Amino acid sequence: MSKKILSMTLILSMLIVILSACSGNGSETGSGVSASDPPAAAPSQSPDAGSQQYGDTGGLQLPIVDEPVTITYMLPSNVADLNDNKLVVNELLKRTGIKVEFQSYSPQTYQDKLKVVVASGKLPDIFIGLKPAELKKIGQQKGVAAITDYADMLPNFKKLYVEENAWVIKSFGDQNGNLYTWPIFNLNRDVNHGFLYRKDIFDKLGIEEWTNTEQFYEALKKLKEAYPDSYPYASKGLANIFKDWSFGWGLGNADNYPAYYDEKDGAWKFASVQPEHKEMLDFMKRLYNEGLIDPEFLTDTQDSWTTKMTSGKAFVTWDWIGRLDLFYNQIKDQNPEYDLRYANPVGPTGNVRSLPEVSDFSIAVANNKNTEISLKLLDYLTSPSGSELMTVGVEGVNFEWGDDGFPVYPELAELPLVDIGVLEDRYSMWLEGAYLRPDRRSVYYKFSEKEQEAQDKILKGDKREARDPILNFTDEEISVLAELQTSLQKAAEEFNAKYILDKSYGEQQWQDWLRNAPKNGSEQVIKVYNDAQKRFDESK
Repeated sequence: MSKKILSMTLILSMLIVILSACSGNGSETGSGVSASDPPAAAPSQSPDAGSQQYGDTGGLQLPIVDEPVTITYMLPSNVADLNDNKLVVNELLKRTGIKVEFQSYSPQTYQDKLKVVVASGKLPDIFIGLKPAELKKIGQQKGVAAITDYADMLPNFKKLYVEENAWVIKSFGDQNGNLYTWPIFNLNRDVNHGFLYRKDIFDKLGIEEWTNTEQFYEALKKLKEAYPDSYPYASKGLANIFKDWSFGWGLGNADNYPAYYDEKDGAWKFASVQPEHKEMLDFMKRLYNEGLIDPEFLTDTQDSWTTKMTSGKAFVTWDWIGRLDLFYNQIKDQNPEYDLRYANPVGPTGNVRSLPEVSDFSIAVANNKNTEISLKLLDYLTSPSGSELMTVGVEGVNFEWGDDGFPVYPELAELPLVDIGVLEDRYSMWLEGAYLRPDRRSVYYKFSEKEQEAQDKILKGDKREARDPILNFTDEEISVLAELQTSLQKAAEEFNAKYILDKSYGEQQWQDWLRNAPKNGSEQVIKVYNDAQKRFDESK
């Protein structure tokens, strides 16, 4: 379509929306046109009435199409009837002219279904979930769109990922600078995991919350003395405990552990051979030998761990902040004094992980007759207006603003808790792969008093490790990592376990491990990371 024809189409659609808006009561909260508006719009043109009616569209003009167009959107969800007169589907049609047909499959079967769909060659217009390497390969074969080719008609994408966070294309794109995945912006809470402790028991025994590793050890000792039949620290994370604790020793990486980036040296390293790692293992071994950590800490199930943490068999753990209130609600009738709280980090750095600001869920758009329309739909979902729709709702329709600045849902007043699962089920909001820029006023970011305490403790104390760079690997490097990384991690985890559980393990076995790690591929893996880091640095 030529720019001249596209301009005439937009003008006609503006006239239609202006006439329809005259009889409506939509709030006029739209922003002005930015320099990143689609090229078809004249520079001096104001946003159309549709854009103004629905809030800040980031410069994207609504409706996106003049005549209704159906777009298929494949994503995981436990809700079977996402299209059954749900608010989001109806509102997207009203605002954009696009009828979105969500094709949902349970998270348990989604990957299997996706493989069948991809193999068939009949891709949905929008879909989520391929591995990044596979998505790039399909993109290079022209099966999915290179989003960067369309950036000038996608003002929200252009602002966020071309102008303000240019590293995203370097990190998530291919070697030619083509990006095939639509990122998700600002999804993560600032603090979502960490050490948790039974404050009610600490207070009862007169134990102060620890502020360093030695105090942590002393607290566990006092708990053991008061409750000899307990194991004060319990864990359900299996071998993930090494990754979870590693941030406190300056070795952490959320996605690539045991590979991590050492900011001091500007180099990637293998955490499992570092002196700090041995210090962490020695500390864990000390806890194990003294009965301060549950002997099942590498094998425990969630049900067993839950029983221990709610029955007085364990008092300290590492988990998600939602557990603070979840456990209380589970146990309050039997023990109304139960008080699980977020604790200070453990380890010499005194830090926890930093969660990424930009996430990659491999949201892709098929190359077909609907490519531009699909991309503009994603751009709308990335705008403040689309963000509010997908994660807050429609004001005056399904929610009103509460006095605390968070939404209240009158239709859901009978429910004890309105969380994102409820919103997904009732309104098709918060669909994985369709929330692209979550609104921080959503209930997902409405913290309980205990959860807010966790945020404040870490943020005010500046207790987060720096984020490691997100690297972009070549096909050859991906092959090396695929061949070596999993077996290397398994070998490291097996050594960690033996070192802690076997009393005969000590300095000699550590030295043996240092010699064996390269034989398992540690140096080859780290070379891949540092080669990719060099390219990343040179592309700045």
